[in-house]
Amino acid sequence: MQAKILVINGPNLNTLGTREPDIYGNTTLAEIEAGIRSVLGEEQIEAEFYQSNHEGDLIDKLQSAGAQSDLVIVNAGALTHYGIALYDALKAAGLPVIEVHMSNIYAREPFRSQSLLSPLAVGGIFGFGPSSYYLAARAAIDYLGRTKDR
Repeated sequence: MQAKILVINGPNLNTLGTREPDIYGNTTLAEIEAGIRSVLGEEQIEAEFYQSNHEGDLIDKLQSAGAQSDLVIVNAGALTHYGIALYDALKAAGLPVIEVHMSNIYAREPFRSQSLLSPLAVGGIFGFGPSSYYLAARAAIDYLGRTKDR
């Protein structure tokens, strides 16, 4: 059976490529998704992508698509720091989570250094721009391979 990864992106990530390019670069979310598909495609792993600026929509997606997924890669944007309902939905999904941030959240404003989602994650990757996503995809491949062998 083919593995499937759900990639969730939160508020404002739809503006990648134009939003604060000094922090996030010029790569669009569509370009990042294509890069992730390329990385995962090497291992015949399917990816489903979802972005919303609304926490409830992200939760609905987790509840509807999570059951068909083997792992979640999540960049919750600002919801990382205060999205308790998103935290609860990720926890309830019971799936392994890899947390991703393009910027180094620990080198920015103090409020960004607290992630509510990190305690749920099997790991996190941050600070490498778009490469954070590609590294997360490779980590997901490794993680799924290790858990399949158990």
